[in-house]
Amino acid sequence: MAWTNYLMGMLRYRENDSAPMRVLAKDLPGLNSLAFDPRNGKLYASQVFLGDALWEIDRAGQKPPRLIRKDMGGFNGFEVGPDGMLYGPLWFKNQVVKIDPADGRITPIADGFQIPAAANLDGKGNLWVVDARSGELVKVELATGRKTVAKQLKPSLDNLAIAPEGTIYISNMADNEIMAFEPATGELRTLTGGKLAVPAGMKLDGNDLWVADVFGFRRVDVRNGEVRDVFRMQREPELEYPFAVGLSARLFALSSWFTGTVQLVDRQTLKTVETIHGLKAPFDAIPMPDGSVIYAEIATGSITRASGAKFAERQVIASGLNGPVQMVIGRDGALYVTEAAGKLLRIPLDASAPLRTIADKLALPEGLAQTPWGSFVVAESAARRLVEIDPADGSRRTIAENLPIGLAPGPGLPPPYVVTGVAIGPDGTVYMAADRNNAIYRIRPQR
Repeated sequence: MAWTNYLMGMLRYRENDSAPMRVLAKDLPGLNSLAFDPRNGKLYASQVFLGDALWEIDRAGQKPPRLIRKDMGGFNGFEVGPDGMLYGPLWFKNQVVKIDPADGRITPIADGFQIPAAANLDGKGNLWVVDARSGELVKVELATGRKTVAKQLKPSLDNLAIAPEGTIYISNMADNEIMAFEPATGELRTLTGGKLAVPAGMKLDGNDLWVADVFGFRRVDVRNGEVRDVFRMQREPELEYPFAVGLSARLFALSSWFTGTVQLVDRQTLKTVETIHGLKAPFDAIPMPDGSVIYAEIATGSITRASGAKFAERQVIASGLNGPVQMVIGRDGALYVTEAAGKLLRIPLDASAPLRTIADKLALPEGLAQTPWGSFVVAESAARRLVEIDPADGSRRTIAENLPIGLAPGPGLPPPYVVTGVAIGPDGTVYMAADRNNAIYRIRPQR
């Protein structure tokens, strides 16, 4: 078995159940797809998004990876054919191709896709392709390049695998879903799936809970748990893996530390107003009534207000912070921030007073929200609990513990990783996102 560590840029390998795990490749960020040659056991892997290259990997671990070709256009989910050629999609070139691993020569097979994400052979002269943006499962005849849409599915398709008897298994990143499709009958079955993908930061407005779901942006009705799509990854070109959401009367602000962006969306039209690029791991952002936006960058330890045309004017509100994670505007007009190092901070936006620590020695505090009676609820992800903190004296009490939160990051990734979102209703009900089981919980605290 071989598998990739995408963000770490590593390829790991085990020869059998009793053999030790070995690292066969490293320092290749974006390793995302891999396949064995069934004829001779050769192993190939490709970098996508964080890189763009195709490699042959030495299974013995004696030789460094051999570069086959680079700058292909995103050779994603691929397979080795019986002829030894590599068949797969070029994500950014809207086509499927075959590549000769001996010299890297690319031969186009079919084009006209929106975002081809993965391709597999069925052994009958056909290449099956999933299109992430269109949601189509497409059959391509290798001999002619003729394309046939076999099944229309939801967008955000991610990968596929074909069983020996012909069943095609398809994954959807936005729905945590795996489906089984029978080409002979057209039957489609859902094997597993969920209403959410990876719920992270969230905000409550009336009965609507707005959830940054990493592979989508969702609206959840807290009265009945109904989940509706606002955006889905790949269906909307502007969406960039949101990990947190801020809101004002006019705008949503979707933050992604992964892509270094804050996307501002008009709440009425659901159109992107502007996307601020080039940020250093922004973990949260708040659109303000005056049209500016405040964002927290964990990599720089700063909180900045951006305003003006294309939000090009920048004013640093606070610096030297040890990992700002999530923010809310308190009832007193000040900014309250969780700091990954273990603090809840109060930062006056009008510079009327210095920054003040409300509570310290918290265990990786992430999501926070203010209660109707003025206290703050904080998710201590490392301790897997929710606590209520009195801003007057910093005293705290545990609301709930042993919660399914606190997914640990890989080496080199920011400690909050997938933030534990927290929101509070007008009656004091707490809503919490759980990254360990991709769920949202309702918690009614006893006062």
